Amino acid sequence: MYAPQVAAAHPAAARYRTARERPQVGSGIVRVLVAEDDEGLGEVLACGLREQGYVVDVVPDGETAAVYLRLYSYEVAVLDWRMPELSGLDLVRKLRSGSSATPVLMLTARDAPADRITGLDAGADDYLVKPFDFGELLARLRALQRRPSVSRGPRIVIGELEFDPAAREVLVCGDRPSLTATELGILEILMRRFPAVADRRSIAQHVWDNEADAFGSNTIDVHLARLRSKLAGSGVRFETVRGVGYRIVVS
Repeated sequence: MYAPQVAAAHPAAARYRTARERPQVGSGIVRVLVAEDDEGLGEVLACGLREQGYVVDVVPDGETAAVYLRLYSYEVAVLDWRMPELSGLDLVRKLRSGSSATPVLMLTARDAPADRITGLDAGADDYLVKPFDFGELLARLRALQRRPSVSRGPRIVIGELEFDPAAREVLVCGDRPSLTATELGILEILMRRFPAVADRRSIAQHVWDNEADAFGSNTIDVHLARLRSKLAGSGVRFETVRGVGYRIVVS
């Protein structure tokens, strides 16, 4: 398990433990954003969540977290209350003042009832006080995932290509092409960046848990070739911008 290896890098890691017997997430992709300014703790949480089957993005501050939440769809966001640039509390307020309904689990050392009330009233869905047991974090994430789904934003339509972020569904002229989770992830970032270019590193970070698996190889190109074939007749094409990345162009 991850705890013994990471404990040396972060003294508090032993408090964030898990067990092999705990239930893992299902076969579908469950993407989680972890915003934590303590680099060691952020990596401890990310490592443990990945072992449980989650796909995890880790960011060090609130401003970066805000960008990720704007560009990508997450089932849950785990936000530290105290972060540089933009605090977790201010980020939640910003999300709820807009159209974001992403479930938020707030992490903080503040344990006074008034602090809990402040966090929940700001728009957090749940609240976990440090230090905490990693198993409790997993249970709270599962509880948030069980809540009824709500729309994370309007459908994105380009040409005859339509993407529903909430349902994770793609339509081409009313038909549903059979896309793998990887292909869907690539398509999502390209459609969200339209008409701008999505660089290769951003695609690798968004789609692969370990970006090194795709960045610098032809893996992305192979999946793009399959997407081109599956989405023929959608009224869009995928253009390669040499040395940078890819973008969607309306035919």
